[in-house]
Amino acid sequence: MHHEALDLSRLQPALPSPLQQVEDERFARHGVTLLLKRDDLIHPDLPGNKWRKLAPNLRDAAGRTVLTFGGAYSNHLRATAAAGRLLGFPTVGVVRGDELAGRPLNPSLAQCAADGMRLHFVDRATYRTKTAPDVLDGLLSLFGECAVIPEGGSNAHAAQGCRALGRELCGTADTVAVACGTGGTLAGLAAGLGPEQRALGVPVLRGGFLGEAVHDLQRKAFGGRAGRWSLDERFHFGGYARTPPELHSFADDFEDRHGLPVERLYVAKLLYALNALTGEGAFAPGSTVAAVITGRPWPTDGDRDPHPYAPSDSR
Repeated sequence: MHHEALDLSRLQPALPSPLQQVEDERFARHGVTLLLKRDDLIHPDLPGNKWRKLAPNLRDAAGRTVLTFGGAYSNHLRATAAAGRLLGFPTVGVVRGDELAGRPLNPSLAQCAADGMRLHFVDRATYRTKTAPDVLDGLLSLFGECAVIPEGGSNAHAAQGCRALGRELCGTADTVAVACGTGGTLAGLAAGLGPEQRALGVPVLRGGFLGEAVHDLQRKAFGGRAGRWSLDERFHFGGYARTPPELHSFADDFEDRHGLPVERLYVAKLLYALNALTGEGAFAPGSTVAAVITGRPWPTDGDRDPHPYAPSDSR
């Protein structure tokens, strides 16, 4: 069956995304310049790393039905559903938690459905084995020929798409930092930066599995380790969607200082980490740090179930 190539340019993404310097005395007093890479402004429905990771996968899907995976509040499911509506291809979301099937949809899943996504709920045990051939075969027999995109959108295509983020930041900062869920953004970012730059990943969930995931994505996308990168695993605040009062008050304060809406599950943890690291003297005086703003707040961010990428669900 022949499929036409998708023309993603008609969505008019704002690329390269803006780079803004912010005056913040918590950084300035240590001689550190803070830049914000505003990937949240790329597209209203496919903001941030969702655009960079989805675009190459959607080109590869070439108009076929796209089947992908996520939890009940997945940003990735919402972005995929929005892309299907905007570009006119069918989408299927395999949602973790069969107990959700008989309930009214939460706002995030309701948005997916409004954008035309067919939602298919599976129990948590099946969800854990979602990449097993027999589980995938069962889904494809149910929904027909589909392009399958993994949970969070992180695969070799996504890492290659995120390399452009690094290239846009070449020569702008000594350290470029990003919050990490599945590792695809960091894998590509590090590969695109210049040799004198380094990428820093701040995992937003526990488990210590991310380093190997990034290595694996870089092997598949670039043939091996690419660029200089490291992880600081201290700032997950207890795990995905754990946002204690201390984190909210930091994010509220950052919003007040800089007029930036701070997404709480990823971006707040990233900015908190950079503030703490600066205070520890992790960045040399005179250096520049860029924070990648990977997304924007979603109205119901405060009320979530545990995250689909959490280690308990990936073993």
